[in-house]
Amino acid sequence: MLRVVVCVSGGGTNLQAMIDGIKEGRINNAGIVRVISNNRDAYALKRAEENHIPGVCISPKDYADREAFHKALLEAVREAEPDLIVLAGFLVVIPKEMIAEYTNKIINIHPSLIPSFCGTGYYGMKVHEGALNRGVKITGATVHFVDEGTDTGPILLQKPVEIMEGDTPEILQRRVMEEAEWILLPEAVDAIANGRVEIKDNKCRILKNRKDSGVS
Repeated sequence: MLRVVVCVSGGGTNLQAMIDGIKEGRINNAGIVRVISNNRDAYALKRAEENHIPGVCISPKDYADREAFHKALLEAVREAEPDLIVLAGFLVVIPKEMIAEYTNKIINIHPSLIPSFCGTGYYGMKVHEGALNRGVKITGATVHFVDEGTDTGPILLQKPVEIMEGDTPEILQRRVMEEAEWILLPEAVDAIANGRVEIKDNKCRILKNRKDSGVS
């Protein structure tokens, strides 16, 4: 079984999509072993509790400096012995030490079609505001592996979402979640859990059949 740690800052709708995916059999050979949030009031921690998943808050506010916070965050991850770390709306820059230790074992869900509306400054509602302000007709979501850049790692899955006349950032955010994010993330975790993901030359390929070595 693939041991999954989910890091989340807010309501945890993508966490819920994963929980539902496991219960409904759309995610096989995987289980969520810990939920970590930087926000003690995050509803994601309540979702974890309701589903009997260990949850913990590691907040920067509780540490003297960023280095101490990063050390505590990495330790909380290590304790869970994860095979995969999912950043599901985690609004904290993770330490380089974590990226190095878990190379090709961290994925992120981003609410746009990378490389559009991504990188420094594009997070949460700012992504949807950027798409509407630019007047694009299609947006979407991307699941990608995490490297030391911002939204620059290998792209695993993408799904387009149409922008409608009269959309607000809030309406668009909801549609992107419903039509893309909540579909893509379970698909991505299932593919990884079943050894169907291959990474070569900073590009991902999803295989029809399992690879003996899993992610490579």
